[in-house]
Amino acid sequence: MKTHFNIHTISQKEIFNRITDFVTVVILYILLLALLAGVMSLLWDTKSMFFGSLNGGFGQIVSGVLTIFVLIDLFKTFVDYREHEEIKITYVTDATILIVMREIAVGVYVQRFDYQFILGMSALLLTLGIIRALAVKYPPIKGDNQQ
Repeated sequence: MKTHFNIHTISQKEIFNRITDFVTVVILYILLLALLAGVMSLLWDTKSMFFGSLNGGFGQIVSGVLTIFVLIDLFKTFVDYREHEEIKITYVTDATILIVMREIAVGVYVQRFDYQFILGMSALLLTLGIIRALAVKYPPIKGDNQQ
């Protein structure tokens, strides 16, 4: 006797891959919208700085530009994950270094620095720089599937 229905079995790995593909596509579209909104906001801030008052406008523009760079690095990270199914540590450290630089730039313009903040940010930047340098000097071996 023949069965008249076909049961498709989907492996757990295939379910995981489909879900992560869907999630990364959604995140990529959200990052793309955030990037476009950030550029529009930056253009608006530039316009208001030139035609309005110059009070604090430069600090907002520096912060906006660094925020856009962070979004671009996050976008690169997700695109790379989507294509190669791996996350490069250099992209993550670059984004984190930009976040720290953004916080320092905002802190300079707001003038809210104390010595603990400066020491903390310096130690974090030094650590991230060392990680970035080691990741470039010792890249992962191609075909090394350690899971």
